[in-house]
Formats: sequence, C-alpha cells, structure tokens
Amino acid sequence: MCGVPLVPRAPGGPFTRVAFAAAHVVSDPVAARSPWDGRPALDWQATLQFRESLWDQGFGLAEAMDTAQRGLGLDWATALELIQRTMAAARAHPLRPRVACGVGTDQLQGLATADAIFAAYAHQAEAVETAGGRIIVMASRAFGAIGARPDDYRAVYRRPIDGAAAPVILHWLGEMFDPHLAGYWGTRDVDAASALVLGLIAENPGQVDGIKISLLNQCHEEDFRARLPAGVRLYTGDDFHYPSLIAGDGAHFSHALLGIFAAIAPAAAQALQALALGDLATYHALLAPTVPLSREIFRPPTRFYKAGIACLAWLNGHQRHFIMPAGLQSSRDITHYAAVFRLADQAALLADPDLAAARMTSLLALHGIP
Repeated sequence: MCGVPLVPRAPGGPFTRVAFAAAHVVSDPVAARSPWDGRPALDWQATLQFRESLWDQGFGLAEAMDTAQRGLGLDWATALELIQRTMAAARAHPLRPRVACGVGTDQLQGLATADAIFAAYAHQAEAVETAGGRIIVMASRAFGAIGARPDDYRAVYRRPIDGAAAPVILHWLGEMFDPHLAGYWGTRDVDAASALVLGLIAENPGQVDGIKISLLNQCHEEDFRARLPAGVRLYTGDDFHYPSLIAGDGAHFSHALLGIFAAIAPAAAQALQALALGDLATYHALLAPTVPLSREIFRPPTRFYKAGIACLAWLNGHQRHFIMPAGLQSSRDITHYAAVFRLADQAALLADPDLAAARMTSLLALHGIP
C-alpha cells in the first residue's frame, strides 16, 4: 500500500465553488426481489449514511441522477422515495446542505408527443418541489424516440424553466454516458446544439441556476461557459478534466456536479478548501492523483462508471457488500476493479487499507485469482 490515507474532515470555511456530489445508491442484497425485472431493493440506512458523509465534508448533493442508476435499474417510484428520504435527512443535517434532484420522464414509456414529454417532466418536477428539492432537468430519452426537432426541445424545456418555483439546473448528458441521447437537442452538430441551449437560457436567465455539461470535452466547456449570461453557472460534469476546469483560466471557472466527487470526496473537499484559500499548489497536488482513478472509473463504455464508484464505496466500508441494483456490478471485469483498487491507493483514498485489501482479496478469490 502506498501511504497514509486522507481523513475526511469538516470544511474549515466556505468553498468558492458550488460543489455537488452525485451519489450512488446501496442495494439491499438479501431482500426478496427479481433483480432484473422488479423494483430495486435499497439499503436505506447505508444509502443515507453515505449522503451524510458527503454533507459532513461540505458537499451539496445531486440526488436521483444517472449516478444513482436512473435508467439502469432505479425506477421512478424508488427514485421518488429516495428524494423524499434524502430531503428529510438534509433538513435534519446541521449544515443544511444544498440538494438538487433529478427530474425526468422515466415514469412513463411510449411518450409520443412533445406535450406528453412535458407532462411527464411536470409530474416529476411537482413531486420534487413538494419534497423540498431544487430541480435538475435531466436529459430524456423520449425526445430521441419521437425524432424531436430543435423547436420541440425548446418548447418542452421552456415550460419547466419558466414555471419552476426556484431556478433550475439543466443537464446536457453526452451519448458516452447514455447512447440513447445521441443527437440531443435535435442535432448532432455540437455548435448548433450549443446555440440552441444558450438561446434557451438567455430567454430567462433568472430561472436558470446553471447547466451541467457532461460531454468530456474541455474546449467545448470552456467556450460554452464564457458565453453564459451573468449569474448562470457552468457545472462541470467532465470526469476527465475537472481539476483545470474548476480552477479556471483566470477569466472563467466551472462549478462542479460530478459523479467522481462521491468516490474521491476527501481529496475533492480538501482541494476545494485549498482553492478557497488561494493555495493552488495544494489544490492540484490533492486532485492530480485522482485523475487516473477517475479516468479508469469512467473509461469506455462510460455508461458503466457506476460500478467502479460502488466498488470503491464497498472497499472503503460505506457498504457491507458489492451488489448493485439490476446486478450492474457485472458490467465491468475484474481487471477494472483491480485497477480501481490500485489507483485509489495511489491517490490516498483507501480509508482503511487493511479492510480494503481484505475485501479486494475476497473479490479476486471469487474470480479464481489467488
């Protein structure tokens, strides 16, 4: 093992970046269920304790997003219960953390019109606001299914933006995270899509808190954020280039809404604290070793990144097993999990090295590796 692990700690002061960690959910492995066909069974205690550990370190939470397996095992009914339980826990937490919740259309299948897509969004948005959460308007697969044109996207998005009780966060998720989202915004031309989204925001910037962009394209994100209206945040979802995007270029910087932050929480929190103090050397020293780990977790096929995050949570004692909703732990091979273990150690992110080594040994033995 490489050395002394980073110890999670409470922030010493406010961050200068808004930082949402997008958290996974912990499965209940002994509940009677049909893993592929039925509703997932969650270990609510472990799921909420993991969120509290993130809040304790100063993070906000992006709840019920793709990290929590929306579209890959987590249905809307369970997502809503997750949102309701999380909001209750957030209200009881001493730091009163920021929580924003994913709003989509996944409770209904076969949506045939733009109006039907909006109605599905509206149903979830009302449920999130009733629970006390802020809205993240997630990308919907339903647009591609109806061959939506750019005008359809604009007409649908206009209504939840304008009608929300508080400014919303938009979410542009690339096809590497979900192949069903290819050609989102009605075009495969990224420049044309960017113009549409920027126009959508500019029509009512006071109702847009920010936009998360998850295209893994640093140059595009830097260009896009420079064109945003004043007061509208760019939340990076780039799990490959986050250190430089968050640090910024002197004129602009990105905030964060990242799946990798849940996996590297002690390093990320302490780096953000250093950044707030103007200590760029410490900021980069803490985050640089996490980038190889993040690139391994989010390597192609990127949509299976959740498996690496759950594995690391298990290695670090946040859950007592490595079982995921819909059996998603089988989406990566053992060489991937061995690399996650090794790279997490190099980044000082194995909280209890002896526990992590014992659990990794058991996983290797399960795969016939002595």
